[in-house]
Amino acid sequence: MASVFVNGLPQQQINPLDRGLAYGDGAFATMRVLQGKVLFIDEHIERLQQACLRMGFALQNQLELINQLEQHGQVLNQGCIKILISRGVGGRGYSAPDIVEQTSVISLHDIPAHYQQWQQQGISLSLAAISLARQPILAGMKHLNRLEQVLIKQNLLPQGCDDWLVLDTDGNVVESSMANVFIVEGQNVYTPAISHSGVSGVMRQQVIIALLENNINVYAEPISLSRLKQADHVFISNSLLGVVNINHLDDNQYSSWPMSHNLIKQLQLSL
Repeated sequence: MASVFVNGLPQQQINPLDRGLAYGDGAFATMRVLQGKVLFIDEHIERLQQACLRMGFALQNQLELINQLEQHGQVLNQGCIKILISRGVGGRGYSAPDIVEQTSVISLHDIPAHYQQWQQQGISLSLAAISLARQPILAGMKHLNRLEQVLIKQNLLPQGCDDWLVLDTDGNVVESSMANVFIVEGQNVYTPAISHSGVSGVMRQQVIIALLENNINVYAEPISLSRLKQADHVFISNSLLGVVNINHLDDNQYSSWPMSHNLIKQLQLSL
């Protein structure tokens, strides 16, 4: 069972009028802990801050939150920390309160055991029947409104497949149900532009930086399903998986991209 801390206190209860519960009014981040260190903590906090500002309130007590996360990381040593920030308690209606007293929820978890095998051997995807709505105001944020992902995950994957590839309502590739997508064409790498839907993950950012440092060109642009099917290689990334090659998309087969192992080593992502 996960250890949970609400506003810094263990086993504290969440107010039933909290806007995170009522409206999904908030954001969250999932961070990997390696040998007691929370990886990319500054980048995760910066993304939380940007999400909160886009929703109209500031992330409060940042230094205190970082201190709490670092302390939990030292205790956990290896695993995963999830931090959820909501706007806090509000009234019955949609209108936000004038004064924000945010709610923070920190939970500690193990990393799923099969992630190591996924990272080492790659995984297979299947095309999801549910598409993501295009909403530029929310695009990129890891906000608390995750019903689309919940509905996607409710569907039973075909035998031999590990996750869903998700398109938007215009038919463009966005992400897998839990990770950002990259394709390799020749000497260049491309990732879907997260401008209308989807999450712009912290690990996506780190992969892009690492590729550029290795003199590999990276472009963020719309990617059609037919283009992805014709790619030389496909891989995904998130903060827990690190970098994982895609072996199949339904009937399409891909070879592993050798550079992915260099990325895992460079970013200290080995499981």
